[in-house]
Amino acid sequence: MTDGKRRRGLMAASALLGGVMVLSACSGGGGDAGSDGDGGKGASQAQVDEAAAKKTSEAQIKITPKGGSTNASINNSATVAVTKGTLTEVTMTTSDGTVVEGEIAADKKSWKPGVQLERATTYKLKVTAEDSEGRAAHENASFTTVSQDNSFIGNFTPDDGSTVGVGMPVSINFDKAIANKAEVQKGITVSSSSGQEVVCHWFNANRMDCRPEDYWQENSTVTLKLALDGVEGAEGVFGVQQKTVNFKIGRNQVSIVDAETKQMKVTQDGKTVRTIPISAGSPENKTWEGQMVVSEKFKETRMDGATVGFTDDDGKGEYDIKDVPHAMRLSNSGTFLHGNYWGAKSIFGSANTSHGCIGLSDTQGADDPNTPGAWFYDNSIVGDVVVVKNTGDKTVAPDNGLNGWNMDWAQWKAGSAV
Repeated sequence: MTDGKRRRGLMAASALLGGVMVLSACSGGGGDAGSDGDGGKGASQAQVDEAAAKKTSEAQIKITPKGGSTNASINNSATVAVTKGTLTEVTMTTSDGTVVEGEIAADKKSWKPGVQLERATTYKLKVTAEDSEGRAAHENASFTTVSQDNSFIGNFTPDDGSTVGVGMPVSINFDKAIANKAEVQKGITVSSSSGQEVVCHWFNANRMDCRPEDYWQENSTVTLKLALDGVEGAEGVFGVQQKTVNFKIGRNQVSIVDAETKQMKVTQDGKTVRTIPISAGSPENKTWEGQMVVSEKFKETRMDGATVGFTDDDGKGEYDIKDVPHAMRLSNSGTFLHGNYWGAKSIFGSANTSHGCIGLSDTQGADDPNTPGAWFYDNSIVGDVVVVKNTGDKTVAPDNGLNGWNMDWAQWKAGSAV
């Protein structure tokens, strides 16, 4: 080889070796590169990753329901829980920014709203928690509660905490037709401290009443439990109620109206406490017979014949009395037991003259406590029983008012869906 060729060969070899050294330096970052088990990251990158891991909070936040949920429960939604840490701040707002009240539990492990959620409403939750090292974790969620179109409620009577008569059934009127009656009925329980068996009966797709075989035992307590949250009442329509209602049964008052003798015998706990002369429906407008329950009381109310079908040739009501005193409703179709100041005092106990109601002697203004109408009103409560007999008319329909007692026990039980 000539000297020129030898020099060119040495220069090429030197350049090749130099390139290897450059590549090695770029990929290694030091003499110990790739030899510390860090996957080739190098000591400095591993240290950065370790430091970042140390800064991440261990607190784990869970919000129910999941973000983006629709048809969420108005009872069991918006709950927050944390593990491996404690809650430091929870903010809940509606979509328009209204703040929803709530409280972090004493152990700082959970949070829930302090008010009932509304249907068809979007809520937003912003949550912060800290772990034992004081490192913060954050979680956000948004959900929408079930809409009114996709939910149902049951409007019930009597009210929580009320005292009612022995004839008062639990009556529930649903705001949407119920197709899955058995599932809905399973979510409703009615029990009595007396131990009486209670059975529920469906009159139609929107109404279910519950009662024992005989009148409630006086001075007992009845409990209604509604566990309907999430129960599918019809396709795509879910219950939203989750509550317990208690009401008390008062003294046993049953009044017997005899249209033939034109007397009403008022009994309490089986003993007659007063006999009152009455005037029932005339032979042309007979009063329903049967067991009727006082469903409403009005010290004064208007009674217009046109609203119940009593009209003259001009279509006007045969009567329109704007201040009927001491009125107590006995049926949805317009049967009342009420005071009467416009009739002659002589009719009470001697003649049936009304359009179907039961009248007691009274004064205009409902301000005389000594009249028979006032006495009976003052000594009656919603749920008391009025039994009407000897009118010559048919028995009132069981679903006309709160009058399911006119159905025998076998028929009543046959109307249960479970």
